Amino acid sequence: MIEAISAITLATHDMQRAVQFYRSLGFELRYGGETASFTSFGAGAGYLNLIAQPNEKRWSWWGRVIFHVTDVDALYQSTIAAGHQPETVPRDAEWGERYFHLTDPDGHELSFARPLRSAT
Repeated sequence: MIEAISAITLATHDMQRAVQFYRSLGFELRYGGETASFTSFGAGAGYLNLIAQPNEKRWSWWGRVIFHVTDVDALYQSTIAAGHQPETVPRDAEWGERYFHLTDPDGHELSFARPLRSAT
């Protein structure tokens, strides 16, 4: 039986730029860094990893990583303050989450979400 996703690893052509981007969103560096070929950030109980790839290695759209966060709106505001431009503003979705989307410098789609409380 599958219990959880332990980590996701995203490719980057520029580790320094990628590390700076994820740190600006509040991810905590656990291993590696701007000059490493492999870097790992904490993401709750799991990990977001980055792996350096040569410029000739290309990828196309593959999907989206969804991170649950404590406060979607506060993260959105700090994302804007850090100079990033999310694709969406925070909104309540019909599937029961508040979220916004952001694309990292290497084209990986990220979503930051929080489950909505049930109306009772």
